[in-house]
Amino acid sequence: MLPDELTGPGQGVPAREHAVRAEEDLLTARHAVRASAVAAGFTIVDQTKIVTAASELVRNAYIHGGGGTMTIAVARDGRGRAGLRLTVRDEGPGIADVEQAMTDGFSTGAGLGHGLGGTRRLVDEFTIDTAPGHGTTVTIVRWKP
Repeated sequence: MLPDELTGPGQGVPAREHAVRAEEDLLTARHAVRASAVAAGFTIVDQTKIVTAASELVRNAYIHGGGGTMTIAVARDGRGRAGLRLTVRDEGPGIADVEQAMTDGFSTGAGLGHGLGGTRRLVDEFTIDTAPGHGTTVTIVRWKP
């Protein structure tokens, strides 16, 4: 269930889609996630974790996927927990071997190879939908403590 607004102390942040087409969009995406995490009442540690995860995903979409979109939305579960759900999509070449891509130390670029595996460790829920030639969609959720 995804409400239209994330309510924090005295404010709401509508679910929004952000384009990831240029390098400056990476910073814009980070700021949008931070603002949403602050509005949701996340601790500074949890803000940092979700912003770091988002940063890795949008950078991957930009570098490996040729750009894409990031959507920030509210997540609520059946127990009443609230959190943030981020969905990052690209139309790139997809990932041929997801298990290998999730392995620490594996990189198709100049990075250290901690991206997807590190992102998974920073969040509470992580799903990836990808296939060669069909782009990649990664959805993460960080629950508010």
